[in-house]
Amino acid sequence: MYTLTVKDHFDAAHALRWYAGECRNLHGHTWDVEVTVSGAELDGRGILYDFKDLKSDLAAVLAPLDHGYLNDVPPFDELSPTAENLARVIFERISDLVERATEDRVHVTEVAVWESPIARVVYRADRG
Repeated sequence: MYTLTVKDHFDAAHALRWYAGECRNLHGHTWDVEVTVSGAELDGRGILYDFKDLKSDLAAVLAPLDHGYLNDVPPFDELSPTAENLARVIFERISDLVERATEDRVHVTEVAVWESPIARVVYRADRG
């Protein structure tokens, strides 16, 4: 099994819904996002999935979030914009792109969202 990971970031503000602490107030982060994909088969070039393509996929998923107020961006206009929810939504969106591009040869296995240099959450695939 091969795995590869790319990293990008975006800047955005949010306010956590249903939270009793200070984070219920408007505040911002520079969010770092790591995406890891895996697969057993290399393509005809000997590549699992081109780093350039995965970086482009990640940039496309993050673009609607960058320099925005997450509470106004679907689905976070109804869902609390926690790091956990961000990781899952990013996972779902980038999975669609990667799996379509590779005809299900490559799958996203995890997305890590860092809301600070010392705090991250990981959403992983449950492939049984």
